[in-house]
Amino acid sequence: MISEKMRELVANGSAIRAMFEEGKKMAAEFGAENVYDYSLGNPSVAPPKEVNDAIKEVLNEDPVFLHGYMNNSGYDDVRQSVAESLNRRFETNFFKRNILMTVGAAGGLNVILKTLLNPGDEVIVFAPFFGEYKNYVDNFQGKLVVVDTEKETFQPNLEDFMKKITDKTKAVIINNPNNPTGVIYEEKTIMAISEILYKAQNAFDHSIYIISDEPYRELVYTDVEVPYLTKYYENTIVGYSFSKSLSLPGERIGYLVMPDELDGADEIIDGANIANRVLGFVNAPSLMQRVIQKVLDVRVDVSVYDKNRELLYNSLSDYGFEMAKPQGAFYMFMKSMEEDDKAFCQKAKEHHLLLVPGSSFGCPGYVRLAYCVDYDMIKRSLPAFEKLAKEYQ
Repeated sequence: MISEKMRELVANGSAIRAMFEEGKKMAAEFGAENVYDYSLGNPSVAPPKEVNDAIKEVLNEDPVFLHGYMNNSGYDDVRQSVAESLNRRFETNFFKRNILMTVGAAGGLNVILKTLLNPGDEVIVFAPFFGEYKNYVDNFQGKLVVVDTEKETFQPNLEDFMKKITDKTKAVIINNPNNPTGVIYEEKTIMAISEILYKAQNAFDHSIYIISDEPYRELVYTDVEVPYLTKYYENTIVGYSFSKSLSLPGERIGYLVMPDELDGADEIIDGANIANRVLGFVNAPSLMQRVIQKVLDVRVDVSVYDKNRELLYNSLSDYGFEMAKPQGAFYMFMKSMEEDDKAFCQKAKEHHLLLVPGSSFGCPGYVRLAYCVDYDMIKRSLPAFEKLAKEYQ
């Protein structure tokens, strides 16, 4: 028999994955062209040509070296290349010791939470938030604390944030650009959060870390800059993934940045290396480490997602749906036309529209649409959205 904890996880499941599986069943029944699946953030844009070229080039390396073990933190030269790329882009001062190659952003988050958390430590998130954060924190017997956002803009409610910080607060996760809203926390917001945390550290006389979760950093559609948080708050750890910037979600490759300015930097760096091993990752995939070293400055064409964003936002607004216009990522967080967001998703499914309830992101009354889909699918889905809206008007 499975554990009680796992039984609870199985019972609750993932609404995103459940909807994705439902979409496959409906496609088999009604035809894929008649099902409009907005459930999963699976990039529809192919990886850049440079990625495939790099893979072919790397395969010519010594196979014993290429497929063998290396340090738990990753290849030295790859980590140094990552550090130098960040230094060029953000005027930082990182070295290979500050970089740990990870099994995607999710692997990196689990590594750093394993490193930092004692049982009962609190981790603050801003709602809506990526639902797996709760599971990641729970993996290490931490407690997730949810802070409200302003529902018109989905910017953090700073007054609520100040109230939620306690002597148990160990970390704050910031996801920027945000999944599921597509909102960007601008410099003034980051500066305000930093100021609050500096005061809290002094008041409680212990370190509080920001964990900056940045898989969507490169997917931005406006001239708004996504701040690099280590420049604003010294106790910042950055988690990154190439899943979105290079359309490689299945390859599971990313990294953690742990600056020397961190309180207890040496211990954290050493601890993260051990955590990477004892969690069973051992090291990030060797082949993909070699590949991304060659394509660190390559990006997918975000104009494809921007075209989807404009069509979907303008059309849904015309039909009477309400949402904040996304500035980044490839998600839209739309207000449900009834209080029960799960019931609204069921109603949408009758029109073959697969949406994810906002309650899965700690924000009931909304639904998430992943618009990293084929443009023609969006066009085909618009009559279904219009019919759905008319049922409520």
